[in-house]
Amino acid sequence: MKTLSATSKTFADELAAFCRAAEPSPEIAASVAAILADIRARGDEAVSYYAAKFDSAKLRAKEFRVKPALIADAAKKLPAVERKAIEAAHANILAYNRKNLPANWTAKNKHGAEVGEKFDPIRRVGLYIPGGQVPLVSTVLMTATMAKIAGCPQIAAFTPSDPSGKVSPALLAALHIAGVDEVYRIGGVQAVGAMAYGTTTIPAVDKIFGPGNAYVCEAKRQVFGTVGVDSLPGPSELMVIADDTARADFVAADLLAQAEHGSGREKIYLVATSQKIIDAISGEIQSQLKLIARSEKTQAVLTGGFLAIEAPAPDQIADIANYVAPEHLEIITKPAAEKKLLRAITTAGAIFLGNHTPTALGDFTAGPSHVLPTARTARFSSGLRTADFMRRTSIVRYAAASVKKANEVTSRFASMEKLDAHGRSVKIRC
Repeated sequence: MKTLSATSKTFADELAAFCRAAEPSPEIAASVAAILADIRARGDEAVSYYAAKFDSAKLRAKEFRVKPALIADAAKKLPAVERKAIEAAHANILAYNRKNLPANWTAKNKHGAEVGEKFDPIRRVGLYIPGGQVPLVSTVLMTATMAKIAGCPQIAAFTPSDPSGKVSPALLAALHIAGVDEVYRIGGVQAVGAMAYGTTTIPAVDKIFGPGNAYVCEAKRQVFGTVGVDSLPGPSELMVIADDTARADFVAADLLAQAEHGSGREKIYLVATSQKIIDAISGEIQSQLKLIARSEKTQAVLTGGFLAIEAPAPDQIADIANYVAPEHLEIITKPAAEKKLLRAITTAGAIFLGNHTPTALGDFTAGPSHVLPTARTARFSSGLRTADFMRRTSIVRYAAASVKKANEVTSRFASMEKLDAHGRSVKIRC
């Protein structure tokens, strides 16, 4: 664990250097570009090649898509306790995201013209669901639920298979419960390429959603423009802000939970008001590390991606959080400090308040999507919501009386911009 003091003269530079380590390396960018170019050129053949190379799955093009009957069968065979958990989480996610469904509206502007907006679902969306060693069943619900609320006509899910071509039964069951039956056992950069460019057997999508590793995130960055992307949610991040009211065992458990993803590129931050708090939490981490199954991978993340910062002043803490713009932020402080920090911190993907709100609740069941911006992109983007699955179109209708009222303004702009035909197109109607 690396420890910094916010009062150090070199603090800003050291924090910036630590954050930069989350950026994709030139090697990753070059590797991704080569794979995407190959998929664009060779289509299904290239997808098969990379599925075998990276997932050890020997798949023919006709085997890419999981048969709908297999998806339904996975739901039928799902243990009742797991189905109950999926359905309970789905209910919370559904209720939360129905509230942010945008509505069409119309009004009159100052000229008396009718103006407004209409919202339409994106016609074909692709959902990237991380699989492999850690099949993110929850990501199905955190993406597909909103696509369904938005009314997207076509929803295609992509997730890697194991070497035998099998996909996690629980993940398939969640897709069935969410109402998705177009599923491809393809993951990684090859899945992003297939979604963006299309192949003979995989129709291209209009927008890609979902989290992924550094390679998947970089692939989404590179295909943006050819296809839409939700954001760049890459390897997990967590920042915990703790004062002497924070329970060290709780904080340690939460830091370990996010490090557990284990790709090696996760970023874990502890911002504490004293070194004493840092030491107590560090001791708890070492004790609890022995209790978790993925301890070796978790330790690797802690060694390379864990930063502790001593920052006594609330203003310092807020500045640190706003710079890092963490994917997940836990504030475990006295109520007065919490109130101040909640007002001052404006760049977190999701905020969890108090000793009894671990980030894992947001990962699985609280309601908001866990697809959140990482690598400081929360400075300018937000977590996934229903509106991201929709297009907004502005509507304008002028009549004979209202266009006359607008003529003077448009003629002035036409003159300033030396676009006389623009002005004439309005004036001819007056």
